[in-house]
Amino acid sequence: MRPDPTLPRGSVERITVDCRGLHGNLLGDPSTREIGIYRPHGHDGRGLPLLISLAGFTGSGLGQIGWKNFGENTPQRLDRLIASGAMPPVVVAFPDCFTRLGGNQYVNSAVMGPWDDVLVGEMLPAIEAAAGCGGEGRRGLFGKSSGGYGAIVHGLLHGGRVWNAIACHSGDMGFDLLFGTDFPIALRKIEKHGSISAFIEAFEADQNPSGSDIHAMMVLAMCATYDPAPGEPFGIRLPVTADTCERIEERWARFMAWDPLGLLDEHAENLRSLKALFIDCGRQDEYNLLYGARRMSRDLTARGIAHRYEEFEGTHRAIDHRQDESLPFLARALAA
Repeated sequence: MRPDPTLPRGSVERITVDCRGLHGNLLGDPSTREIGIYRPHGHDGRGLPLLISLAGFTGSGLGQIGWKNFGENTPQRLDRLIASGAMPPVVVAFPDCFTRLGGNQYVNSAVMGPWDDVLVGEMLPAIEAAAGCGGEGRRGLFGKSSGGYGAIVHGLLHGGRVWNAIACHSGDMGFDLLFGTDFPIALRKIEKHGSISAFIEAFEADQNPSGSDIHAMMVLAMCATYDPAPGEPFGIRLPVTADTCERIEERWARFMAWDPLGLLDEHAENLRSLKALFIDCGRQDEYNLLYGARRMSRDLTARGIAHRYEEFEGTHRAIDHRQDESLPFLARALAA
């Protein structure tokens, strides 16, 4: 969609937060983080609801506020939706949560860092203090892919207490299907280089890493997230055998413990307390996430937990347009 240059434009400010939880992290990632804060046209942000955007793997919130070819960036999308009356005015924050391994699942990890604590305990208060927005009952999260995973997991862990509205676009769930073909990809890359450390060092020295290299790095990041091993190089060990790619059940169980479908058993009431819960997925999603999304919607329905579930024609990519559905839904719920 071509942005409309005649629309009233909101403002975007950048603030910097020194996140104490990231001091001395194993990966050597910076603790000082920038956060973009969007305020709608004609508002200073005070008293408005707050939405926080969680970027997908390889992304950063800062990338969502930059220039975009042949389409809108997120602030331009917000300008259009708010000017049209499709959604009430809200403040939206875009934190930089990128890591050395290429992304973030927004949960606490001894290797990746205590990102749940950082987001809730350090970034959220800094955003609300800077913009005078949000507060109890008026906070939401949205994201796609790994960002969608982070949003729904935070809803499961903190719904009703910290977060009040959640949108999960093509988020990671149904780990048995999602990771089915991922570990062989990583193993082939590791075998080519001789070790996990050698692969990562070669990746970081490569000025133009391939898509398959990035995919393998993503698998390693998931290992560091769901089964962190601080005593191993880069804190990574795979949940499969190196020679035959057979699952090591104890390690794989640690992965499955973080599947939103499994977390639902213990934390369903936190989702029930949300004012709005939005889940969608493309019917041609390459990572088989459609089936996990369907399972989640089925299980939520069985528990009587209100949610909005949608499927659309599309893959895992180029799905920002789905925010036209989710953002008004969240904003209206938080503004009520």
